[in-house]
Amino acid sequence: MTLAARQARLGWLLVLPTLLVLVGVALYPLVDTFLNSLTNARLGSSRAVRFVGLANYKDLFSDPVFLQAVGNTLYFTVVSVAAELVLGLLMALVIHSRFPARGLMRAAVLVPWAIPTVVSAQMWRWMYNDVFGVLNDLLMRVGLLDAPVAWTASPGLAMNAVIAVDVWKTTPFMALLLLAGLQVIAGDLYEAATVDGASRIRQFFSITLPLLRPAMLVALIFRTLDALRVFDVVFVMTAGASGTETVATYNRRILVEFQQLGYGSAISMVIFLIIFLFVLLYVRVLGVSEE
Repeated sequence: MTLAARQARLGWLLVLPTLLVLVGVALYPLVDTFLNSLTNARLGSSRAVRFVGLANYKDLFSDPVFLQAVGNTLYFTVVSVAAELVLGLLMALVIHSRFPARGLMRAAVLVPWAIPTVVSAQMWRWMYNDVFGVLNDLLMRVGLLDAPVAWTASPGLAMNAVIAVDVWKTTPFMALLLLAGLQVIAGDLYEAATVDGASRIRQFFSITLPLLRPAMLVALIFRTLDALRVFDVVFVMTAGASGTETVATYNRRILVEFQQLGYGSAISMVIFLIIFLFVLLYVRVLGVSEE
C-alpha cells in the first residue's frame, strides 16, 4: 500500500466517529421525517397510520396558505440578507479602519447579536406597540407621524417591521464575518495602489471587493440558510399573523395546533429541500470563486 493510500485510510478512520454521530443525529431524523411525510399520521391519535404516498406533497402545493408562506419566506430572506450585507459591509469597513477606541467600538457593535433572539424580538414588540411603544412616541415627537401606527398588526407593515428587527439583530454577525475577510487582505496592495494614483473608491472596487468575495459568499450563505428557516423572531412578534406567516411558523401550526404529523413532515421536507438547493448553489459558486 502506498503512502498516499495509508494516509487516506488514516483520514477516514479519524473522521469515522464524527460521521457516525452525524448519521445518528441528522440522517436518522431526516429519514424518519420523510417516511412520516408519506403517511396520514397524526399526533396523539390512536387510529392506524395509513400510507398515502405523495398525497401530502400534492396537497401541499395546492395549499394557498403554504404557498403564501413560501412567498413570505423568500421575501424575508431576500430583503433581510441584502440589507444585512450592505450594512454589514459598511460596518466592517468602519471598524476595520484605525481610530481611537476601535476595540471598544468592535465590542459595542456585537451587542445586538449577543442578545438572544427571543429577548430582542419581545423588546421590539413592545417598542412597536401602537399605544405605549417608544417608536411611535419618538416619531410623533419629531413630526414624522401624526398618529400612532400599529406596526406589527398592519398587513402592509408587519413583515417589514419584522425584517427591520432581524436586520438590527444579525447585521453585526455579517459585519464580523466580513471583518475577518478584510483583515487578511495585505496592506501592501493598498500602498501600491496609492503610489499608482488610485483613489479610495477605485481601491475599494478593484482590490477590496474582489478579495473579499470568498468571505462575502460564506457570510451570505450562512445568513441565507438561517433566514430560510426563520421562526423565532416571527413567532414572538406576530405569531405568523398580519401577513407574516413563514414556512417554519406554518409548519409549527400544522404540527402543534392541528397535530397533522404526516402533513407537517411534508412541510419539513420541503424546507430541507430548499435549504439543500441553496447549499448546492453555495458549493458551486464558492468552488468557482476558489478556482
